[in-house]
Amino acid sequence: MLNFGDTLFHPLQNASKHALPEAFTFPFYYEPHPLSIEAAETLQAYLESQTDFKHNFGLDATMGGSPVGKMFGVMVVKDIKGDLGFLAAFSGKLTDSNDINGFVPAIYNTLNEVGFYKKGEAKLNEMNATIEAFENASELQKAIAQLNEDKEIYQGELQTLKSEIKVKKQQRKQQREKAKEIVPAQEYEKLVEELKHESISYQLRLKRLKLYWEAKIQEDKDVLNVLKQPIRELKQKRSELSASLQKRIHEQYKFLNAKIETKDLLAIFKKTKASVPPAGSGECAAPKLFQYAYRNNLTPICMAEFWWGLSPKSEVRKHKHYYPSCRSKCEPILGHMMEGLPVDENPIEKAVKFDGFLDVIYEDDHLLVVNKPHEFLSVPGKTLKESVLTRMQCYLPNATGPLLVHRLDMSTSGLLLVAKNEHVHKQLQRQFIERTIQKRYVALLDGRIKANKGSISLPLRVDLDNRPQQLVCYDYGKPAKTMYEVLAVENGKTRVYFYPLTGRTHQLRVHAAHVDGLEAPIVGDDLYGVKGDRLHLHAELLRFTHPITKKTLNIQSKAPF
Repeated sequence: MLNFGDTLFHPLQNASKHALPEAFTFPFYYEPHPLSIEAAETLQAYLESQTDFKHNFGLDATMGGSPVGKMFGVMVVKDIKGDLGFLAAFSGKLTDSNDINGFVPAIYNTLNEVGFYKKGEAKLNEMNATIEAFENASELQKAIAQLNEDKEIYQGELQTLKSEIKVKKQQRKQQREKAKEIVPAQEYEKLVEELKHESISYQLRLKRLKLYWEAKIQEDKDVLNVLKQPIRELKQKRSELSASLQKRIHEQYKFLNAKIETKDLLAIFKKTKASVPPAGSGECAAPKLFQYAYRNNLTPICMAEFWWGLSPKSEVRKHKHYYPSCRSKCEPILGHMMEGLPVDENPIEKAVKFDGFLDVIYEDDHLLVVNKPHEFLSVPGKTLKESVLTRMQCYLPNATGPLLVHRLDMSTSGLLLVAKNEHVHKQLQRQFIERTIQKRYVALLDGRIKANKGSISLPLRVDLDNRPQQLVCYDYGKPAKTMYEVLAVENGKTRVYFYPLTGRTHQLRVHAAHVDGLEAPIVGDDLYGVKGDRLHLHAELLRFTHPITKKTLNIQSKAPF
């Protein structure tokens, strides 16, 4: 169990058994070093038995309150004497506090009762209460009701008169047509003139009605505008105070790096695409760990972050699983904080290079089907340019059009359809759009699942804080549906067929791992499960109509796992 004494430097019992890493952990894509694993497991043992604080992580059914899981971080450090130990931190707040015994402090404590933030927050709350009182005032509510009532009456009278005008117009037309056949010319001209005057009188009535009600409604709006003026002024003051308070807070978050240089949040995010720090910046575990280490002359050796508790409904988070630092908030901050510190290279940029020939499963004069290896891009990326597309451009130098009809994730292996000309590409793409092309994937899931077959429908959108990961989002996500069928259970792992009815990014991976999906991540999934030798997901079947011959093609490629 952790020693919660006067120090936050916690001992590692088996540190001597492990060689030190050559460089610090690349925090956005990593496998935990054995020292980090020991530190994390020590912290987890404490969390399982501690009585120092109460928080419902969703692991104890007897606890009250809403369950909320939490990201924790550990950093192995070396002190000035050369002794190894580790620091512990949590992201955000825990039990509505920044200060929990044994964990490093926040960069800036916004909960300090005598600090400017709490005072400013109290002032904002006071303004909110005043605004709410103004908005709920009976005089304002009566003015709003009067405006809405007059608008409704106006629309009713307007519609009634317009309907009457329409009926009368039809009647006058019938009168003219009937009279034209039986009434003498002089009398007919008189009738036409009378009908004309009747038409004009109706138009005048319509105009007077509009003028009256538009003036009446404008009076209502003027009354309402006067009553709302204090609210607008107060909201403007609230906005100015909030912006000033936010700027002051950002200036308080000052981050050190290994060179003992300091930058605040505004300076760090100034040159990023966002330019303004996202909410919660600096509250994650990793910046807290670095800050405490630098302030106390501790040398960072390696780190890891893990999830503790129930998974949120939007993200895929597994209890005790390790996760990278978030991109949108932590990448700019840690980019500064790691300056002067030897850091591992980004493993993604050192992806395994595929030097072999791509396996062409089927080819004719119009199209071909290639078997993409795992960890090989479908199209060029930001840093990695070698891809199926670049290989096909070399293989088919005379082909026209976009070539690739669809894509597979870099980690997914299997069948990709390639068109040799633009006409064939359009015809095949239409089949994808109309969902007449049948696709089947085979996957090995880490665990057993409840049903032998079924469907998953979870809408997906990109996680803006952590691209390219996806979130389940019922408000803004795009519909995503997957059918599945169990083939076998092998050593506690489940082999399944996936039939995606939509083609969202990471659809099968999220649908497999999510708590409302199968809750069994694909074996080797480094984003939503546990990293392995490869992602055990393979596109093994394509069934489609040949755009030229009109024959049904059934192309298969056996899964290599």
